[in-house]
Amino acid sequence: MALDLKPGALSAGNQAYFAKCEEKLGFVPNVLTSCAHDDAKLSAFAAFYNDLMLAPSGLSKLEREMIAVAVSSVNRCYYCLTAHGAAVRQLSGDPVLGELLVMNYRAAELSVRHRTMLDFSVKLTETPHLIGEEDRQALRKAGFGERDIWDIGAVASFYNMSNRMASAVDMRPNAEYHGQAR
Repeated sequence: MALDLKPGALSAGNQAYFAKCEEKLGFVPNVLTSCAHDDAKLSAFAAFYNDLMLAPSGLSKLEREMIAVAVSSVNRCYYCLTAHGAAVRQLSGDPVLGELLVMNYRAAELSVRHRTMLDFSVKLTETPHLIGEEDRQALRKAGFGERDIWDIGAVASFYNMSNRMASAVDMRPNAEYHGQAR
């Protein structure tokens, strides 16, 4: 990270969260360590991320990761393309799909559901002022419910924010992501 922010004192909960990351992943993602200078900001980021990406939803974990990659591709976020591209490769079992989504989701052979979901997420990223009822109706026609549409918008919005923070501070992905699920 380009900023020289020293790690602060972490709460017991955040210390346990870092330990869980080490146990499950073998490392603590740099997006988390970059927030470690402020325990409250780390807690808020982790809670929001975990709710959006892991909590029960009509969207699968893979679908949420696909949104993260499509949005991050538009924003050219190196950190998120690397980290979430690895997640798409792992969750889909398809390294080609992971790479296609990183480069251009439109080149991938996607279901109507996934294409519509990513089209909406990208439009929300590029031209949010142009989102209208016809866009939500397209999602409904593709099989998404009202709560699913909320979740698509929330995930896309979260990654737009986190992409901008990653760019602002030159956040770099952990080296481990590069070799995952290849």
